[in-house]
Amino acid sequence: MSLPQITVPEGYTLHSENTAHILLPNDNGAFLNPVQEFNRDLSVACITTWGQQRNEVRKKKQISAQEWRLKRGDKGRKTKKKARTAEAEQDATAGPSTSNNADDAETSMPVKQDQPVLHIEAEFKPKDSTFTILEALSATGLRSIRYAKEIPLVQQVIANDLSSTAAEAMRRNVELNGLGVSKPDESEEKEEKSPEKKVRPPQPKVRVNEGDACALMYNHRAVDSRVDVVDLDPYGTAAPFIDAAVQCVADDGLLCVTCTDLAVLASTNYSEKCFSNYGGVSVKAEYCHESALRLVLHTVSTSAARYGRYIEPLLSLSIDFYVRLFIRVTSSPIGVKRLASKNSTYYVCTHCQSFYDQPLGKIATTMNKVGSGTHDTFKTHSGPPVGDRCPECNSHFHIAGPMWNGPIHNKDFVSQVLEHIEANESKYGTSPRMKGMLTVAKEELDTPFYFTPSKIASFFHCVCPSLNQITSALLHLGHPVSRSHACPGSVKTAAGRDVIHDIYRTWVKENPVKMDKISEASPARVMLAKEAKFEANFEHHPDTVTQSSKVKVVRYQQNPAPNWGPGTKASSGGSNKRKRQEEGEDE
Repeated sequence: MSLPQITVPEGYTLHSENTAHILLPNDNGAFLNPVQEFNRDLSVACITTWGQQRNEVRKKKQISAQEWRLKRGDKGRKTKKKARTAEAEQDATAGPSTSNNADDAETSMPVKQDQPVLHIEAEFKPKDSTFTILEALSATGLRSIRYAKEIPLVQQVIANDLSSTAAEAMRRNVELNGLGVSKPDESEEKEEKSPEKKVRPPQPKVRVNEGDACALMYNHRAVDSRVDVVDLDPYGTAAPFIDAAVQCVADDGLLCVTCTDLAVLASTNYSEKCFSNYGGVSVKAEYCHESALRLVLHTVSTSAARYGRYIEPLLSLSIDFYVRLFIRVTSSPIGVKRLASKNSTYYVCTHCQSFYDQPLGKIATTMNKVGSGTHDTFKTHSGPPVGDRCPECNSHFHIAGPMWNGPIHNKDFVSQVLEHIEANESKYGTSPRMKGMLTVAKEELDTPFYFTPSKIASFFHCVCPSLNQITSALLHLGHPVSRSHACPGSVKTAAGRDVIHDIYRTWVKENPVKMDKISEASPARVMLAKEAKFEANFEHHPDTVTQSSKVKVVRYQQNPAPNWGPGTKASSGGSNKRKRQEEGEDE
């Protein structure tokens, strides 16, 4: 919905995005990154889909509860009153009874009682379930305004920022979009003055709060004051806000997290900073952007577990210079017990990047004494999974993690988000990109990490086979394959690195390597000296990853704008290069 003509005050610039319009001061008094429109579009689509799912589940519960009450016969006072009214109407319609037999009268009564029940059942309509969103770090308020205007069933959005300048900008922009408190009309004023009836004062659709984000969220951690959706979109890391966020989000609520500090999450330049922020060590490998997602999920899961809560990742994406995660949070004691088996440390080879999973715990499932069901026992895991040298190239390992080792997407949820976008393409300015990235995420295997054919070829110093040839060889061996949304030209598979390397050894037989170009001390010589355990088949397989989807979409995007990136903070101030990188600049 576009607003009528807007007067732009001097010293301000009007910025419009979808249905929202905001005024930005020319002196950079409030932070806004236009490149993040994709993030905001994706968030609107995901929260809308989550809200629809939640509404459907709650409506089914209301219907089930009503059916149970009717079956039990406990209709309550209002239901009994309706039944008596319906009986009176039936008596009036039928006229006076011609029967003088008391037995006949008693026999006819059940028929009269059944009819009102059917009447009530047909009239029952479950109520829509509205929800509240809290955006902890709102800046200009653009995201909160879009949430309030574009997401159905939103009752209120709480937009918070610590900066008084940002809070002032939010109030201005909320009023500009007509989301502030509306003045009551004359009839409402009369009712309000009447002592007989108290009218609740009108509430703004977007409520602006100026204060500390953690303090605000801790004030909402009581069960009866929790909010349904919490959105954390800071400049840099979200780590300081996660503990408060997992406490203030309601059961089956949605936690949305953005982290832009990929220099910390997706490299080993600041391993100490990664550990202090996320409780784990990052990976030095080509799949570092997926490990960044898993490190954040580990942080959220362990923070939630302290309060008896369990997480389910609905969608986890590595995008441009940041990661964005949509996580369902539920109170689940049994889910918390399973947490140790959902997190692992990894032994990662410093040369060939082979990785070996070391889960922190395991679940042993046994039959109970009666024999009617199973019982789970939670134990520590044995280890280590590998020796002190890489069995593939004899190089050293480095340790990464602990990090989340389970699925990072809920495929049903992703499919529903895609359906929503396809039905509302005109509502999203970045819908082509959204469809492309979500299509890859929906097809992505749940197994951790990916590889690219060119990177493996560099370890062998050989000519690089095509993506089609590598995926065909894996499929002929019975290993499923997919792409990864985090890297163009990537392949995900459940096959171990030894299988992938044996495929390359077969390839090297057909495409020999010039050994005189390889140093005697190179690990490539160790890899080439090993014999393959099988002969790989590079003939085209009909299910190869290049044919995995019939949908014509652009799966991997170009840079959205020149000199794009996380942008500059609204507040100015000098800092050294290392500090700037830790706060959010990508490598």
